[in-house]
Amino acid sequence: MSTADQPHFVSAEDYLQSELTADVKHEYLGGVVYAMSGGKNRHNLVSSNVLLSLGTRLRGRSCRAYNSDTKIRIRLPGHTRFYYPDASVICHPNPLDDLFQDHPVLVAEVLSGSTRRLDLGEKKDAYLQIPSLDYYLIVDPVRMSVTTHRRTEQGFVSEMGQDGQALALPTLGIEVALTDFFEGLG
Repeated sequence: MSTADQPHFVSAEDYLQSELTADVKHEYLGGVVYAMSGGKNRHNLVSSNVLLSLGTRLRGRSCRAYNSDTKIRIRLPGHTRFYYPDASVICHPNPLDDLFQDHPVLVAEVLSGSTRRLDLGEKKDAYLQIPSLDYYLIVDPVRMSVTTHRRTEQGFVSEMGQDGQALALPTLGIEVALTDFFEGLG
């Protein structure tokens, strides 16, 4: 392997500091930093809908919906990752001056052509290791469907929901109409 092929490793602290002034967002995987690209209008519309739907239903409760500027820190055996999910729900937030959250109850990723493989593989595997996580939502704006990975006593189970159905989130005490996630798609 040539010197040019070797990744440049960055500490978590240096990564967090650089994100404060970065022009684009980056995700962090055990010392390697990856730039994120902007999403298409379809992706941004659905991401906004998910955030608004969750946030509206959580109003007045102790849990809050956070947008895609909120990093989630995942401590895995041997390394740490920071991801920017499209939406998350936090019931036990980090201090307001922190640059990330550690204890999401729900994480939502909206699929796009460029993120599908990561959202369904690497990110899913990492998110499902977060002890506080009850729900990982994979929102498909093309198929207008949501795959929910829901924590049970036996581990995570997957459920598929389509536009027109309701998504029950009992540990949060809310239900969301999936039609709300896809509003504006036509």
